[in-house]
Amino acid sequence: MKTILAAIFAVLIGLAFISSTFAQAPSAPPATPATPATPAAPAAPAGGEMKKEEGKTNGTKAAKKAKKAKKAKKTEEKKMEEKKMEEKK
Repeated sequence: MKTILAAIFAVLIGLAFISSTFAQAPSAPPATPATPATPAAPAAPAGGEMKKEEGKTNGTKAAKKAKKAKKAKKTEEKKMEEKKMEEKK
């Protein structure tokens, strides 16, 4: 009895996912212009690969070092403030 109920439950869940996944297509496709208004963009690399420049930021090594030093200074200042607060207690 449990296996039958489990099978029915699985079928109902499957039907729910099928109905939400495969929505009906529109009856008439949208009209496409004869000539595009803007030139077509180059095709994206296959397999979702990123271009060499996409993942990089505009920062250089020097900028990254400066940012890291600034962050270290800020954390050091916080530690000093915490020590002062502990000393006051």
